[in-house]
Amino acid sequence: MLDQQTNTDQYSTPEYFDRLKKYWQAANYISVGQLYLKDNPLLKRDLKPTDVKVHPIGHWGTISGQNFIYAHLNRVINKYNLNMFYIEGPGHGGQVMVSNSYLDGSYTEIYPRITQDTEGLQRLFKQFSWPGGVASHAAPETPGSIHEGGELGYSISHATGAILDNPDVIAATVVGDGEAETGPLATSWFSNVFINPVNDGAVLPILNLNGFKISNPTILSRKTDEELTKYFEGMGWDPLFVEGDDPDKLNPEMAHAMDTAIEKIKSIQAEARKGSADDATRPVWPVIIARIPKGWTGPKTWNGEPVEGSFRAHQVPIPVDQGDMQHADELVEWLKSYHPEDLFDDNGTLKPELRAIAPKGDQRMAMNPITNGGIDPKPLALPDWRDYAVDTSTPGKTVAQDMIEMGKYARDIIKLNPTNFRITGPDETMSNRLNHVFDVTNRQWLEPIKHGNDQFEAPAGRVLDAQLSEHQAEGWLEGYVLTGRHGFFASYESFLRVVDSMLTQHFKWMRKADELDWRKKYPSLNIIDSSTSFQQDHNGYTHQDPGILTHMAEKKAKYIREYLPADANSLLAVMDKTMRMQQTVNIIVTSKHPRPQFYSIEEAQQLVEHGLKIIEWASNDGHSEPDVVFAAAGTEPNLETLAAIDILHDEYPDLKIRFINVVDLLKLRKPDVDPRGLTDEEFDNYFTKDKPVIFAFHGYEDLIRNIWFGRHNQHVLIHGYRENGDITTPFDIRVMNELDRFHIAKDAANAVYGAAAGDFASKMDDTLAKHENYIKAHGTDMPEVNDWVWHNINE
Repeated sequence: MLDQQTNTDQYSTPEYFDRLKKYWQAANYISVGQLYLKDNPLLKRDLKPTDVKVHPIGHWGTISGQNFIYAHLNRVINKYNLNMFYIEGPGHGGQVMVSNSYLDGSYTEIYPRITQDTEGLQRLFKQFSWPGGVASHAAPETPGSIHEGGELGYSISHATGAILDNPDVIAATVVGDGEAETGPLATSWFSNVFINPVNDGAVLPILNLNGFKISNPTILSRKTDEELTKYFEGMGWDPLFVEGDDPDKLNPEMAHAMDTAIEKIKSIQAEARKGSADDATRPVWPVIIARIPKGWTGPKTWNGEPVEGSFRAHQVPIPVDQGDMQHADELVEWLKSYHPEDLFDDNGTLKPELRAIAPKGDQRMAMNPITNGGIDPKPLALPDWRDYAVDTSTPGKTVAQDMIEMGKYARDIIKLNPTNFRITGPDETMSNRLNHVFDVTNRQWLEPIKHGNDQFEAPAGRVLDAQLSEHQAEGWLEGYVLTGRHGFFASYESFLRVVDSMLTQHFKWMRKADELDWRKKYPSLNIIDSSTSFQQDHNGYTHQDPGILTHMAEKKAKYIREYLPADANSLLAVMDKTMRMQQTVNIIVTSKHPRPQFYSIEEAQQLVEHGLKIIEWASNDGHSEPDVVFAAAGTEPNLETLAAIDILHDEYPDLKIRFINVVDLLKLRKPDVDPRGLTDEEFDNYFTKDKPVIFAFHGYEDLIRNIWFGRHNQHVLIHGYRENGDITTPFDIRVMNELDRFHIAKDAANAVYGAAAGDFASKMDDTLAKHENYIKAHGTDMPEVNDWVWHNINE
């Protein structure tokens, strides 16, 4: 527990507020300087064109208000001895965290070249929005940041994920009023339903109502305080209002609001922690609503039109650049309005009495360990996945549900890791057949529980799936792994596309962070896709879209993995590997339905270790040149290909067949695309240089064409998802997309025998017609499909 409030009120005197105001002015001065200047940082001489950037790029609108909030957060950190960090929700306010980390010394500790003097200020100014410099938003390069303001809407979700299982941490989360209009952010206010005041920390949202977006007013800013009070109270928050543009009046008002918020948080936690996490109830957490003008302290007007308090303050408010110095005097006047001579000494260093405003050591928000890989990150303790393996001594004989079996493994991960492993998803944990995790945990849920009607809801639990929002659940997991913990997000395949841009943003963050030697490594972000296009049941065409594989394969190879385990044992082996990984986004496509089980523990291990494997019991080429190569990536592709091999072997017993199962899809790429990829020699050893290859694939076919490009053997026929679907039987979805055994067998026979395979092709067509008639008459698939079992082709 953190120490309680001291009895002194040294943080609320007029003298203290005067110093706080100057500290804020210093942050504003540095923020404006970063926008415009590349030299002469303290205006010691007249401004020259060479002092100004060629094209000042960045944003001003939210900066001064955020600097004000940041200064007051520093105040409460010192007053209440807090463990707090900052999440910057508004887009493109990058100067805020850079300026404030520079003032408290954090920036110089991480980047020694940016010294705390005139020369360091010059370098700080020049690098902002400069080639090879720093971005105009809170990027991985920014100390103290775990959240990038590129795609808006995830600040509260990330904050919530970060404070789960971190009971002493407060995530001070500034929400932009433009950001507040996005669906994910509006959804994320319900995060308060999932924060347990005993085991978890707290999120302190600060809604920054500056009134405008890029060129429009914001909706919430036009609501009255009464309307906003009803809105937030209705969602279970306790709103505290702050409004004004006079810092001398606003300082005590903001201080009072923040003191009230922190004392409420500490009171909630202290009371809750008298009991157990299992007995906790949902508190009413505080939210601060700050009405602070957009572009505050900047130019009031320009060309007779308002700037401060209008949308015109959004980006660069004064048109000054190296090639146009007509209005340079106005820029200098703006900069000097902050009185830099009162803020910095002759060496360009922040004056000691102002520097004393900032917290020290790891209490500086830019240096809080939670923002750099976590407070006390630990690898997972994992059970031996082999203990959960199913019997495959006779391939295909055992029928099991892959996700049911994996759920037993996940259950025991929870038992071994009670404070650093979470499962998230949008109300699909049971649907995705992770039933066994509820043997040892519940769904965390702080709303009232209706016993008998609700299932597994409890105040404390390791599963967060009781909100039907992909954005929210995936954002929670991102916040959790960015702060050093582990977990996975399970969802339906088609609706992973709802959050594919979030996965992209996480990848981009991870990639840039990986380039920084001071950034620690993050646990992998594990995404499980277990309700797939080829087993959609009653959901129909809307629930068919395997495009997440194509989307993520386009990212940098170092950070993306795509696994398509065909059965329970290979899924277990995949999970064992992915749960140990760092710095990757892992897409795991699997099945939740009853399936024949094929691969032994040893085969599963080899499949995951090497990415693919020639399956000896499904091949009869005797390690010589085959007549045809079959490859399969995915559960249904594996099943249908094996069934096609069975059909072909009955028809053509002398046909030499090689079957390859592929689990780690991107291993098939060339090494110049993916360093893990197969060399041409390795690829040819699997697929030959010239024999026909029939590739059955879970996703869109273009991804395999892209992978195959440039290989020696271009004789590949791909059977994947062809954007055909309806409400129909599981097998019929495969028929519609020609991923079924009959189309696969026909293609293979035609590829090997040409016109001589005509009778066989006609037989396959007749069987497909029989299938269509049967399902229309009976509403289920033919017995020869449902009851098919594998026959050893080597006997």
